[in-house]
Order: sequence, then C-alpha cells, then structure tokens
Amino acid sequence: AASKLEISMPATVEVEVGDTARIECNFYIPENASYTYIDWFYVDRSNRQVRLYHITANGVLEDDTEYKQRLSLGEDKSLSISAVTVQDARTFVCQVGAGSHGVGENSTELSVYKVPKTPEIEPSSGGISVHSNKIPEIARCVSRNSLPPPSITWHKNGEQLHPQENNVTIQSTLTRESSGLYTVSSTLYAPVTRQDRLSSYHCTVHYNLPGHSQALQSRGVKVNIFYPAEHLTLQVVPSSALVKEGDNVTLVCESDGNPPPVFTFYKKNELNEWQDVSSPTDPQGGVLTLHNVDKSSSGKYMCQSLDLDDMSQIEEDVDLVVNYIEGVNVKMEPSSTLLEGQSVTLSCDAHSPVDLTYQWRDENGTKLKEGNQLFVSNLTFEKSNTFSCRVMAPSVPGLEQSKKVSLAVEGKPRIVAISSPLYVRQDEVINLTCKAIAFPRPTVQWSINGTAHEYMDNQHVASNLTVRVSHDLLQDGAMCRVFNKLGVSEKHIQLVDQKSTAESQGVIIVAIIVAILVVAVLGAVIYFLHKKGKIPCGRAGKQDITKPEARKDKIVVEVKSDKLSEEAGLLQGANGERRAAADQVGQSSGHRP
Repeated sequence: AASKLEISMPATVEVEVGDTARIECNFYIPENASYTYIDWFYVDRSNRQVRLYHITANGVLEDDTEYKQRLSLGEDKSLSISAVTVQDARTFVCQVGAGSHGVGENSTELSVYKVPKTPEIEPSSGGISVHSNKIPEIARCVSRNSLPPPSITWHKNGEQLHPQENNVTIQSTLTRESSGLYTVSSTLYAPVTRQDRLSSYHCTVHYNLPGHSQALQSRGVKVNIFYPAEHLTLQVVPSSALVKEGDNVTLVCESDGNPPPVFTFYKKNELNEWQDVSSPTDPQGGVLTLHNVDKSSSGKYMCQSLDLDDMSQIEEDVDLVVNYIEGVNVKMEPSSTLLEGQSVTLSCDAHSPVDLTYQWRDENGTKLKEGNQLFVSNLTFEKSNTFSCRVMAPSVPGLEQSKKVSLAVEGKPRIVAISSPLYVRQDEVINLTCKAIAFPRPTVQWSINGTAHEYMDNQHVASNLTVRVSHDLLQDGAMCRVFNKLGVSEKHIQLVDQKSTAESQGVIIVAIIVAILVVAVLGAVIYFLHKKGKIPCGRAGKQDITKPEARKDKIVVEVKSDKLSEEAGLLQGANGERRAAADQVGQSSGHRP
C-alpha cells in the first residue's frame, strides 16, 4: 500500500474538433483520509496555470475563464470540455489537497485532430498538346480543414506518380487557416502522349489519426489531350449501293485526331481534276450533304483533313454511285393509225446501271401484266386506251419510273343514244338529243332547222337541237346525221302526237270495260243454270263440256284472253243453253220403257 498522496492521470487525451473531451483525475490518500480540496487548471501560452474549478466539501466554485460555458464536472470529479477547438490543445492540471498528507498534482496533454474533407480535383482547363514544348499542368488537388497537416500523392490509372520520374513534377502548398486547421494544395505536371486521352488521374490525401494513418481519394478525371489525326474515314449515308436519283445523300468524314481537323471536300470533274465542293454553311464540320442527287452526282469524292497544330494532312476518297432509270420509252406496233377493232402491241424500254423489271397498269392503277410488252386486242372507243408502263429496279428499293401512253383509236361515228320515240304536242318547243362516239371528232347535222348546242361528254359528242313542233315535223320526224372522214352514221327520231295517243287509249279503256261486263253476265247465267240443275256437275257432264270434238248439239265453252274470243264465247253460251234443254228432253223420252 502507498504511504503518500498519489495522483494518476492519462498522459494524453485525443479528441476530434467539435467533440467533447473527458479528462480523469484519480487520486489515493493514505489511511482512507478525505481530500481537503481539488483544483483544475489549464496552462496558458505564458506557461501560467489558470484555475478552472475549486472543489471542497462545502461545494464547487467555477472560475470565470474562457472555458466557463463549455466545462462540466463528473461525479468522479473528472473534467469534460465540450465543442473542442484547435485552441484547446494544451495541458490540463489536477491538484488535490489532503491536509496533513500534503498536496499532490498531475497533468494531461489534450491532443486535438481533424479529419480533412474529401480532396477536390480539377483537370487542366482547355487542352494539352502532345507537342507542348514544356511539361504541361495536368490537374490541381486541394484538401481543406485538416489537423495535423496532411500530405497529397498523385496517381495515374491507379499507379502512384513520383516526382522526378518520367519528368513528373509535383508542387504542394500547406496553408494554416485562421481556424487553426490546415489546407494543402498540390499541382501535377507531367508530359502526355496520344494514349493519355484514355488515362484517368486522381489525388489522395493522407492524414494521421491517433495510433494510425488514413487516406481519402478524389474522383478520377480525364484530361483533354490534343493530338494529330492518324486515320481518316469517309462514308456515304445511306450506303452507296442503295443511293437512287432524288435522294438526299450525306458524305461523313471522320478522323481520330483531337481536336477535329479542318475538313475539305473535293469531287473529281471531267478533266480528272479535284474540284472543291465543300458546303459553305459548314466548311469544317466534316459533313457534306447532296440534295436531290441525279446521274451527274455520281463520281469520286475526296475528304482532306488539315491539323492546325502541326499542319499535317490526310486524304480519303470514296466512289458515289447514284442509281437511276432514264430513257423510259413506249413503242407501238403497228405504229400507224389505229382503227377500231384492231390490235396493238406496246413495248416498254428504259436504261439503268442495274437490272430492271417492267409492269403494265391501266388508267385506274390496276395491274395488267408483268413484262415489257403488252398486247391489246379489239380496240374500241369505249374501252380505256390509256396504259402505264412502270419500270422498277428490284435491287434499289424505291427506284422506279413510269410512262403513260394513250392510244388514239380512229373509226367512223357510232350513234349510241337518241331521243326516239318522243311524245310531243304540236307547237310545243322541244329538245332533240343525239349522242355519238368517234375519232377524229365527228360533225353532227340535223335534217331540220333549229338551235343546236353541241358539247363533249367524256369521249362522246352530244348535240341538242331546240325546235318547235310543226305538222310536218310530226309527220316526218327528224334525222340525226353524224360523220367524220372515216364514215357516216344516221338515225331517225320519231315524234308521236300525245293527242292521238290519248284517244287510242280511250278506245282501249272502253273495250276493256265492255269485256269485263260481258264476262260478268256470262258468269251469272252459268251460275243460274247450275242452280236450276240444268248443267250437270258429274263426271259425264264435265267430259261433255271439255270434249275436244264439239258437235252442233253439244255445249263448247272456250275462255281466252282475247276480247273477241270472250264475246264469241258469250254468244255460243246463249245459243247452246236452248239446245242443251231440248237434248235433255229427248234423252229422257228415249229411256222410258
């Protein structure tokens, strides 16, 4: 057991800025005596002890210091300091008075640290040329608010770069801020090559914590490297094999240089010389657009790149083939004038650098036949004589041309419509119509005078003649005569007087009424005789009535639709009734015993 007063404290207490530091003061007093007082001090810059607390059995006295708002005492009389700052890194002393056992004290060094923020990296602005005369700046790295001071290392593609190796230079600067924390910045200088366009750079900040070291890594960055082109490509969009007349074609020139070089487009002319065809709106963009290309757009095109850094040039050329169809022509056999009823063979031909197929269609677009020939028989005016030859290139989708041909079929006129018979009244003003078809266009003549109006209706010639109906016109009618150089066609128009027609109709109506009355009377007579029993209804009676060979003493009833036949039947029925009665009387007498 100890024979004197002993004070034990940790030599060092480490705490991060902003946290709470707790410093313990453990003491031993012989004979289990009590302390008289406990005082806490800190040592200022003048190496002077400044009291913080005075503790006795009667109470605790806190002195008025800069720590007054951040101090607290534990039940074991330990000292706690909240919201630790960098300035709190100093020595704290615990002094214990034990009466007759004397006074003892010990101290603890408060160590303050701060973890730095993640380093910030910024690559060099602009670009770095591989032909630079001096070692270029690659990037800058900054780490702030660290305690103790940190250090920075540089890495390329994951491997650390060391100063003085491969012309690498690293410049670092350490700055102590007003807060007492440190900011370290570092700049990397290194030569670059074409391959460095894909390289990734980052920096790492290293800092010490109690008992071990830590590191924070920045994001990776790439540097814009300037290097001349080594390869050049020139392509046609869409593919050159599918370009057709009327298309918009784009020539795209690309290089592997950075920045992109200046592009110039040329086309070889008829004199085998290169002619500048660059677009004035985009002379350096590497794109040349050809609108609505045709046969003359075909040829060899060249793209030339110029690197403004070292003035080096690269050239690349491509052949543009514009597929086309030209010279679509339709021949007719026979080639002479076509007459109605004849036949004709149509032959279609065209020129193209690719294989062609042919198709025939009518004027409505209906497909008639595949192949370059079409045979048309029995030509007429009425049939459609307009045909279309459609020429297509199967290997180039969308490439096609069409040629229409209309056949002029000649023939003498044919009257197809006429207003006959025409029911009219005398002195009435009427229109006579005559319509015909022919080619060449025929002339229409009327046999009577009047006001004629002639017009075309589709392929027909129609003539309307306005006249007043006279007695002679009613008697003779009118003649329509249509003619051209190939012949004449005539037709007569009959005029019918509506008054005479009405009288005839009246006579017919009267006759029909009389016939109906006669049939009614005949039916009544037959019914009356049947009721009196004078007309047998048995099989024998029926046979007599319908027997084909009629004798003078037999009744023959014949019903016809003809009015005269009906009247004759009525008369025969009247005479036959009397004969039938006499016959019945005779037959009765003959059968008596």
